[in-house]
Parts: sequence; structure tokens; C-alpha cells
Amino acid sequence: MNSSALILMVCTMVVVITTASALFFKVLRTPPRPEPDSYDENDDVPR
Repeated sequence: MNSSALILMVCTMVVVITTASALFFKVLRTPPRPEPDSYDENDDVPR
């Protein structure tokens, strides 16, 4: 493998790992959405 191919491979790997890491940490830092109360909202039977 010549040096230009090695440099291209290393640069590509750095870009892919950096992008994947940024998206992974973005998912971890995103606050969860509030879930609706399924008991109150799905109660179709009148009492």
C-alpha cells in the first residue's frame, strides 16, 4: 500500500469515527420526551 492510500484511509477512518461519536453523544445527551399518561388518555369507557 502506498503512502497516499494510507493517508486517505486514515483520514476516512478519522472522519467516520468522529461523526459516529458525535451522533452517539448527541443521542445520549438528548432529554427524553415526556410520555403521555396512557391510563387517562386511553380511557374511552364512560363511568
